Amino acid sequence: MEERIGEHIKRVEQELTSAKHAALKPFKLNVPQYNVLLALQQQPGLSGAALARRGMVTPQTMSSVLATVEGRGLVERRPHPIHQQILEARLTRTGGALIRRADEAVRGVEAVLTACFEADEATEFLARLKTCSEALADYKPAEGK
Repeated sequence: MEERIGEHIKRVEQELTSAKHAALKPFKLNVPQYNVLLALQQQPGLSGAALARRGMVTPQTMSSVLATVEGRGLVERRPHPIHQQILEARLTRTGGALIRRADEAVRGVEAVLTACFEADEATEFLARLKTCSEALADYKPAEGK
């Protein structure tokens, strides 16, 4: 059977997600919840729709994730000052403290990957991943026959 690059990428992604899940377990967070908290740490005030796009999940899934972290007191949502129907999400003090600790754990997982490479190899690998991402972002399927 020929080796398929997509299968290798998917396998690494699944292993990475599994390792992140294990690292986040002590914080009682799953990977989607962590991703939301991290996004809000980086860019406070995102809407549920913006978080869904950023997390590449459906708005319904994001609504559920937001309800969970809001219920835990990690996030608060308030109406946008101009567009009252849009709710902006922001970390609470508790959420900010938790994401800082949880992100340390996830950085430890990512350090395992980084340790697989010499510095110049890591730089090259990241450049190649960026090239792959850009190629797929520009992909247009050929017309059917």
